[in-house]
Amino acid sequence: MDHSQAPVLDALAARHSQGVLSFTPPGHRQGRGADPRVRAVLGDDVFRSDVLATGGLDDRAGSGRVLERAQELMADAVGAQHTFFSTCGSSLSVKAAMLAVAGPHEELLIGRDAHKSVVSGLVLAGIRPVWVDPRWDGTRHLAHPPDTAAFEAAFAAHPDARGALVTSPTPYGACADLAKIAEICHRRGVPLIVDEAWGAHLPFHPSLPTWAMDAGADVCVTSVHKAGSGLEQGSVFHLQGTLLDPRTLANRADLLGTTSPSVLVHAALDGWRRQMVQHGKELYDGALAVAGRLRERIGRTPGLRVEGRDDFCGRGGAADLDPLQVVTDLTGLGVSGYRTADWLRARHHIDVHLADHRRISAQLTHADTAATTDALASALAELAHDVHRRLDPTPPIRLPTPAGLRLEQALLPRDAFFGPTEDVPVAEAKGRIAAEMLTPYPPGIPAALPGERLGTAVLDYLRTGVAAGMVVPDAADPHLRTVRVAALP
Repeated sequence: MDHSQAPVLDALAARHSQGVLSFTPPGHRQGRGADPRVRAVLGDDVFRSDVLATGGLDDRAGSGRVLERAQELMADAVGAQHTFFSTCGSSLSVKAAMLAVAGPHEELLIGRDAHKSVVSGLVLAGIRPVWVDPRWDGTRHLAHPPDTAAFEAAFAAHPDARGALVTSPTPYGACADLAKIAEICHRRGVPLIVDEAWGAHLPFHPSLPTWAMDAGADVCVTSVHKAGSGLEQGSVFHLQGTLLDPRTLANRADLLGTTSPSVLVHAALDGWRRQMVQHGKELYDGALAVAGRLRERIGRTPGLRVEGRDDFCGRGGAADLDPLQVVTDLTGLGVSGYRTADWLRARHHIDVHLADHRRISAQLTHADTAATTDALASALAELAHDVHRRLDPTPPIRLPTPAGLRLEQALLPRDAFFGPTEDVPVAEAKGRIAAEMLTPYPPGIPAALPGERLGTAVLDYLRTGVAAGMVVPDAADPHLRTVRVAALP
């Protein structure tokens, strides 16, 4: 296919040149009605290109196939059979994939390190989760994707499961052995969904981990706004093979998605695909070199340790690692990632990708340069040089063991979420069934989810974590003085 084309961008350029007069939404009429104070911040071109997808960018019948052609080019670029654009992020895309694979009360194998959007899909669909335990690094207190033996055992115990869902890469860059997990699924005639939200860049450089479609996954969800040049909410999901009907997947996405998709988001997805096909190898040559230099510089700073392949892979760890996630352990400084992230933002106006009880992570992309990464390395060196004057000691966080993290799924997530609930003091929540997600964010992996029976270890972890700077934004009480639980009969 001709990847010099960008159907959405080309149609926008044609519309601009024609001077189309619109009496349809959006009501700002390509910026004429927008408040000048808003235009001064956002710019006129944002409003100029904010048009209807059908009946605006394309005609009312969609006869120009603008979006369809853009999706076909995206599929060709990455070797998928079908590609769908989403303007509601990968949160919608992964729900659509789940609903296409399993229905109410049907079982789906899911790695317990799944994002909160997966739990939302369980709530919406009434799917019965079969949780597959991640591989646990007790030394670093970090979860990696489940191994193949865990999926084999889960299928043996639940032979009627409709498929499997695995998150790879994790927000820390750890990758699963997708090829073997896909083989396990296909041997049973069921599909594999991969939540590859952090891996949109993987198809475009041979030194990056194998991406899901090349590993044999049936559906792959990617967030182009995370690792690519997409606007926020820009996501694509890909399909291959015969285990899922593309019409079914499109139908489930239509059920969840907006009828007013953002042409701005579509245009950015379209342009990113062209950029990657034409220049991706060169751009990621540069990004990998920048990441290597950043790792080396941070690693030379006393008190800091950059965690890499030797830390995460092998010996029961991850199968592979995305080197563009630069994860820095702060244990040697005696401070938490939460406080370090807050200090970097307040002192140096630097935002990091994620922060936890002992580390921060900088997610690099093809947009990063020596100048941007030098700013981060210099700021961390400043902190390390005089950490005790700059940051108070972090209050202790009670970290649970893997056994303490594993909670009983006592009710379906849907039944607990929509059933009668009550708010109880956190001191009285042990043994009660959660009716909400309790999710340290980022990275957005629930520590407890609707239907799980709360245990002391998880409650203590969340309570002490919040006191130390953890953010739990989806809780009814983000301060965790109370917890929402299923009402007693």
